[in-house]
Amino acid sequence: MVRVTLDGPVDVEGFRHAAKQLLARGVAPGDVVWTTGQEDGAVGDLWADERIDGTAGLPLSIATMTSKTAEPPAFNVPAAFLSLCRTALLHAEPQRFTLLYRMLWRLRAEPGYWRDTLDADRRRAERLEREVRHEIHKTHAFVRFVPVEDVDGERLVAWFEPTHYTLEAAAPFFARRFANLRWAILSPRCSVSWDRSTLRIGPGGRREDAPPQDAGAELWLTYYRSIFNPARLKVAMMEREMPRRYWAHLPEAALIEPLIEQAGARTQGMLAADPTVPRRIRPIGETAR
Repeated sequence: MVRVTLDGPVDVEGFRHAAKQLLARGVAPGDVVWTTGQEDGAVGDLWADERIDGTAGLPLSIATMTSKTAEPPAFNVPAAFLSLCRTALLHAEPQRFTLLYRMLWRLRAEPGYWRDTLDADRRRAERLEREVRHEIHKTHAFVRFVPVEDVDGERLVAWFEPTHYTLEAAAPFFARRFANLRWAILSPRCSVSWDRSTLRIGPGGRREDAPPQDAGAELWLTYYRSIFNPARLKVAMMEREMPRRYWAHLPEAALIEPLIEQAGARTQGMLAADPTVPRRIRPIGETAR
């Protein structure tokens, strides 16, 4: 049994390197245990049984494998598979490394296997990929920054708790969007920050480390109330586009339940009200009478 310890849950490059070494040694997927450290304890718990402890196999870290094994000969894999790996490995599924290594093992033995779009492993990996992309999209949509002052001036700070290991992948979007601002996004696992030139990854934090909502949040809530249209409310669609697990990050979430409760009465009031007379907009240059 071979134990591979990756450098954290998003060590995609470490997985690629280790997988090449394992293939060169002819190590079958069922003989590999993938661990990622404390951030992904579920993997270690799954394999912490007598099959590992009682096996006379050699536990190997990536560094050990590198020092004892020459660079293995390369073999071609579809570009789509590499793209799938880079994204699916950011999922929180504990068995993602096992799944992707098994697919790689099969690709070397059966190059034509990739053409089977209904294969169970491929469909499972593609589901992981879709969920990761969805999480990145929701991160872009639901991060809320609060301005704070420090010794260098104003910095925007946000707290966010992604479901998967996607904060690093989502960060370049904010660097492009707010290129001329200083900002930081804190999460339990890691933090990302931008100083107008460099994107940095740092240690995780606590929710208490993020600043409370400022006065600007009240202006946003006033605007949110004013644009809410009870007649067009579709709760199921809203929760599909803005799942409840993200509400903790949104200042407007405090208004959603009351607005939903009032929607029926407000809609009836709108239907019962007399029609309003539309204002006539005078063309530019027309003299008022």
